[in-house]
Amino acid sequence: MNRRLITLSIATLSLAAWLPTSHAQSTAWPDKPVKLVLSQPAGSGPDNVARLLSERLARNWGQPVVIDNKPGGQNAIGAQFAARSAADGTTFYFATTAALITNPLLFKTLPYDPQKDFVPVSFVARSPFAILVETASPIKSIEDLVARAKAEPGKLSLGNEGPRTFSGMIARLFNSRTAAQANLVSYSSVGVGVQDLMGKHIDAMVADLASTAALAKQGRMRVLATTSPKRVAGWEQVPSLSETMPGFDMVGWFAVVAPAGTPPAAINRFNRDLGALLADKEVAERIATMGPIAEANVSVAQTGAFLRNEMTRWTAITKEIGILPE
Repeated sequence: MNRRLITLSIATLSLAAWLPTSHAQSTAWPDKPVKLVLSQPAGSGPDNVARLLSERLARNWGQPVVIDNKPGGQNAIGAQFAARSAADGTTFYFATTAALITNPLLFKTLPYDPQKDFVPVSFVARSPFAILVETASPIKSIEDLVARAKAEPGKLSLGNEGPRTFSGMIARLFNSRTAAQANLVSYSSVGVGVQDLMGKHIDAMVADLASTAALAKQGRMRVLATTSPKRVAGWEQVPSLSETMPGFDMVGWFAVVAPAGTPPAAINRFNRDLGALLADKEVAERIATMGPIAEANVSVAQTGAFLRNEMTRWTAITKEIGILPE
């Protein structure tokens, strides 16, 4: 009788110990599909990176990770949608430098507030920009580009996506720090500008490596320099602008944020799993082929500190190039 009671008690304890764990696992985040909002169109540099990561995260979580592209309005459409989404751990925003940092410095009014509407989740990758020319161009180096721009003020054309975009600000800062007088030509998108570059309608183009890496590696364009403070992994043969302009650092980046009020459990799990994914050599190498450089295991707190530092840095840059909010 005693032996039967002991056996029953052990079984009961074992069952009691198993039940809470099973319940916790069944209700652990995510227990439904996760949406990742982007402000860029399908096929863009950020979209390519986000899709790669979403596929791997979906396998890990056992839940679909849906990419929701909402381009337009200088990132405002996608950012506003993400900011107004339910803070229940099902919607996250795959954000760029423009959406979180430069937009508040360039526009007097926005339909969202990056600092109040979002909370940090994880850093993803740095996205260097580059100055490119058409393959057959006689311009072989940044020194050639600057010399020609100075010799023929206003004649050398430097394409970009407009004065209030990342590439446009890089172009203005380049003009300012080199005393070059390139004619800054604005385009509605990188794709349109690149087509004009390859068609020899402009002399050079400022664009992100994520959007132009494939064409450059195919030999259809030549990268003169990157905008990062150091040479970019995978592009070691290409000098950085900081080599001729010390301190030049105009690198875009991707970070994941969530609507303010999102449960910490969802944020921490997303951060942990994304960090581990970015640390995977194969994943990092695949991202590098697209242009960006992955940075793994950046904590939630570190991501928040980075965003605050970037706001301070970019405030100084916009003052240097004379851009005021409109």
